[in-house]
Amino acid sequence: MAILNIDTMKWNYKILKGIALAGVIAGLFSSCDDYLDVSSPSNLTEAEVFEDLSYTSSALTAVYSDLVGDNGYGIRMSLYYPMSADDMETSGDYNCNDRRAFSMYQVCSSNAELNRPFLQLYSGIERANLIIFNVPKSNIFNNGTESEQQEMRQYLGEAMTLRAQYYYELIRNWGDVPFQDKPASQYENIYLPKTDRDSIYEVLLTDLEVAKEYVPWRSESSATTTRVTKAFVKGLRARIALARAGYSLRRDPVDMIQGTNPEKYYQIAREECYEIMQNRNQHNLNPDYEDIFRALHENREDATNEMIFKVGAYGANSKTDTKLGFYNGLRIDAASSYGRGGGGVNALPTYFYEFDRNDERRDVTINIFQIDAEDKTKLTSTNSFTDGKFKKTWTNITGSTQQLGIEWPIMRFADILLMYAEAENELNNGPTSGAIEALTEVRARAFSDNPEEMPEVNANNYQEFFAEIMHERLLEFGGEGIRRYDLIRWNELESTIAETRQKLTDFMNGTGEYKNVPDAIYYQPSDYDPSTSASQTVSNLDIFFNGTSQANVFYQPTAESVPAGYSKVNWRAQIDDDYINGERSGFAYYFQPNHSELVPFYDEIINTNYNLSQDYGY
Repeated sequence: MAILNIDTMKWNYKILKGIALAGVIAGLFSSCDDYLDVSSPSNLTEAEVFEDLSYTSSALTAVYSDLVGDNGYGIRMSLYYPMSADDMETSGDYNCNDRRAFSMYQVCSSNAELNRPFLQLYSGIERANLIIFNVPKSNIFNNGTESEQQEMRQYLGEAMTLRAQYYYELIRNWGDVPFQDKPASQYENIYLPKTDRDSIYEVLLTDLEVAKEYVPWRSESSATTTRVTKAFVKGLRARIALARAGYSLRRDPVDMIQGTNPEKYYQIAREECYEIMQNRNQHNLNPDYEDIFRALHENREDATNEMIFKVGAYGANSKTDTKLGFYNGLRIDAASSYGRGGGGVNALPTYFYEFDRNDERRDVTINIFQIDAEDKTKLTSTNSFTDGKFKKTWTNITGSTQQLGIEWPIMRFADILLMYAEAENELNNGPTSGAIEALTEVRARAFSDNPEEMPEVNANNYQEFFAEIMHERLLEFGGEGIRRYDLIRWNELESTIAETRQKLTDFMNGTGEYKNVPDAIYYQPSDYDPSTSASQTVSNLDIFFNGTSQANVFYQPTAESVPAGYSKVNWRAQIDDDYINGERSGFAYYFQPNHSELVPFYDEIINTNYNLSQDYGY
């Protein structure tokens, strides 16, 4: 079965009598039909469906389908909900009823952006439940040939893993949620109350322990990384274990509280990551950081399979494709030969300066330029930096289409290394040699051209190394929808928002570490070649500078005398108090601790289920 294969995917919903039950705890949620497109009733019973490999494969494909599209990781779950942190924020002015509300940390319960993603996550859960409930009872699972049993076990393991991913996404955004672990048809009362997240985590961790025995390694199957393999099962188990061990906003009392018995869960994370690290023939760190993200644009695997799991995209529509590179990424003038693109996500100017000037990740992660109507690069002001890992120009699609077939990254091998380092530090109250090696491996990749310039890892004690982990994850995963949730599970979101506001203020005033940042920079438009590396593209910008290296222009005062023909772009001078503290666009302006870490349920969901209520001050 080729999951999310552009040419061969066939979603045979009509064979699934039970899929009509993906009304997502049917009475609880009222608008799921749009997802299902059930074309006709089936004469097959549920039991008959799951006695057939082909039908079961189709049922599994339906589970995968809820990952993608506008209401999945096609845009909302990937680019609306995770913003903002100290790396990225959503562009534009605040409105509590649209996408900007997530970035400003005040989402009204009437915000329609809360509705469809929530429903789609539960649709995926219902579809997974049909497999998890029926497959173990089937004759082919228990008495089929060895190959039939193996294939059915794999399908079951994949369904368990995808269900875990859907619940993980629900919990990290809404906290305690209704827990449906069997098909809706098996419930007498479908109006389910909230279940404590720790209880859900326990089920997911147990499921994934089973699933890792059922799902093969990448090399043992013909699957691409748009399909679950053993490394993702184990990596997701590690990620959920760290969430269980970490902090989250609780209902009673309404406070950020760490999970009980954290050492148990750090041990799970450590063991799962370690085993993945011992199987580097499956996945390994890609020496070319940029190649990881170009591969997402080219429907291929990166050179070393660093990408462990990604969401596939195809079809140029709102249900099976993504808007990556059109909504976000490099800003492109609509009159250019590429057509309009990018600009929906902005990188903070202070994030640019978190990177060492020799760190090769900086120019991959942040665009400091845009493409004008003449297909030339223009230096952009610091309030208009965009996220750099997604670019329409890295595809072969031009024109007005909004769907570009760009895939969304869910997990990379670099995350395995850094989760391992974090778990080791927690378990040993300080870094082990293995933890230091794992973090250093990630950092060294970023300085492969200038290894002598790599900053030393501070590893004298627990707190120093934890700070190193925090910063390395900031630099490594910018724009990948990870940072906000990292800060929450570390209980560092409130302090990081405050620190970032202060850094932005220092940047505006040109004080502290920003005292040599120029007020303005002068440039001329340059030719743009999308096949050129990100770092070379920045080097090719025609920027006026004093001294011997253009690379230093971002770290020295504004040139006093500039030749004719250069245009001025405000750099430090572009940031004003409204950018930092304004009610409509100030950084995380409405954040309230012990409230804003989670979002509310959509009003209609609350109104439909009498067992649900808003919590956390909503």
